[in-house]
Amino acid sequence: MTYPRPSSFGPAADASAAGTASVVPSPRFPDIERDTLAFWAADDTFRASIANREGAEEWVFYDGPPFANGLPHYGHLLTGYAKDVFPRFQTMRGKKVDRVFGWDTHGLPAELEAMKQLGITEKDEIERMGVATFNAKARESVLEYTREWQDYVTRQARWVDFERGYKTLDTTYMESVLWAFKTLHDKGLAYEGYRVLPYCWRDETPLSTHELRMDDDVYKMRQDPSVTVTFPLVGAKAEALGLTGVRALAWTTTPWTLPTNLALAVGPGIRYAVIEGGPNGAADVHTTPDGTPDEAFEAVAHRYLLAEDLLPNYAKDLGYESADAARAAVQTTVLGAELEGVSYDRLFDYYADASVWGTQDAWRILVDDYVTVSDGTGIVHQAPAYGEDDKRLADDAGQPTK
Repeated sequence: MTYPRPSSFGPAADASAAGTASVVPSPRFPDIERDTLAFWAADDTFRASIANREGAEEWVFYDGPPFANGLPHYGHLLTGYAKDVFPRFQTMRGKKVDRVFGWDTHGLPAELEAMKQLGITEKDEIERMGVATFNAKARESVLEYTREWQDYVTRQARWVDFERGYKTLDTTYMESVLWAFKTLHDKGLAYEGYRVLPYCWRDETPLSTHELRMDDDVYKMRQDPSVTVTFPLVGAKAEALGLTGVRALAWTTTPWTLPTNLALAVGPGIRYAVIEGGPNGAADVHTTPDGTPDEAFEAVAHRYLLAEDLLPNYAKDLGYESADAARAAVQTTVLGAELEGVSYDRLFDYYADASVWGTQDAWRILVDDYVTVSDGTGIVHQAPAYGEDDKRLADDAGQPTK
């Protein structure tokens, strides 16, 4: 295979000179691009590079196909280069690398675009018009920008076969996916489990991380109430550490999940301080069943546990005039890793029956690196039914998560 010198590099020098081509100091790069792409198209260089490897070992490239119901952008350009470089490299190593472009036509992006074009916003509107009608519009919209995509990918010098391009809506493609899943299932590699996912109440469907990033207006800045809750430490390990009765201060921005609290989480390398309520009285409110303050309870000076680095943020709540006064009142410190397995008194009795709910290992402190001292108390309330990290920790600890 020969590769000609694009004409825009400059005219060939007189053969009687050095016998070499002159070099243009300021080449016109758009001309170089057009000449190179024109040559590749006329020479069919890409397909020839694959044909020359016929019979060679294959290197299979799995490409996550894009949606064609939106125009390509910089993110596609960036990943497209990686999708081109690796197949080229493996081809240069003598392997046969077949690259067929595809179109993703399933999922929420396709459905939302069809809804937008139909001027509807709710799931019940789809049901009223009929699923068949909606699907027909979706099939029409998912391939709206295929020509723009082809131009974009070609201009970035990516070698890929568009003529044999597949679509995930093709029956043959869907059947191949089902075959692959059945094969995994037959080999015992598929399992049924549970995950905590964001949910779209408008579309009535769970959302993936990718789908949360589809639009700029998915996230909105807002203020939510946060609460700091006390959890008295109990049990043999708390006693061994000298922490019996110490009230762990756990912070949460989702107070409505507290009835499902099954654990607290601390960071392994975070140092936690034990401090007694200050002279001004700690803001640890306890009420009687009728809702009035329990004066006898408040008369007791309680000890509290929170991250040492965050102590200044809670100085006044703990009854101290200043952060320095709170620091001076610290009685002892303990590393987060040492707190693993310490039990505490639960807030509610909804899931107290372990024979029904499997909560025999609940209401204890777990340790994980996701806990930080960027905000809160450094101790995080865990609600496995609502938080992704919460569920991960609960699964690892053998606690119920559903």
